[in-house]
Amino acid sequence: KLSAFTCLCQQWKQLCLFFNPCKSGAIQNQLGEELLQDLINFCLRYMGLIKLPKKRGTFIEFRNGMLNISPIGRSCTLEERIEFAEIDKREKIREKFVAALQKEFAGKGLRFTRGGLISFDVFPEGWDKRLCLEVLEGEGLDAIYFFGNETSLGGNDYEIFEDPRTIGFTVYSPEDTARLCRELFFNTPPNEA
Repeated sequence: KLSAFTCLCQQWKQLCLFFNPCKSGAIQNQLGEELLQDLINFCLRYMGLIKLPKKRGTFIEFRNGMLNISPIGRSCTLEERIEFAEIDKREKIREKFVAALQKEFAGKGLRFTRGGLISFDVFPEGWDKRLCLEVLEGEGLDAIYFFGNETSLGGNDYEIFEDPRTIGFTVYSPEDTARLCRELFFNTPPNEA
């Protein structure tokens, strides 16, 4: 009996929300309204100063256990996403943004991790993807496999990827994940898929 999870799908978010041991609820209950508003206001001010070729909507996505912050906006097209990612590689927009947040909110119990090409996540200390592992351990699984694309230090998959309770794999696309799953779980050589 085993379980495999990938960060490249919507089910991961649903699983973490379902298994969230902090049933007292959402991020606002953990942080408190004052800190949450200070965080959101800081992010809005900071993003207002960033000059980009394009900006789209949904710059802050409020989720149950975290905030997802995107300087370009989550409503961008695939082409705009790729364009931003290239600019971000050169200018380190997200890296500088996170550094400013870490300085402003030092000692406030917040974590900041890269999320995909256009955003980063903000959540309370201890609320990373490992939350699900406690519940999964109780399921009597022989192994828990995790597939993630942001597995290096600072990435939003790092903690669960490095956790000794998982067998972690770095992947680069949904196709890469499917290929690895076929090889690992179905003994299908890559050229026979």
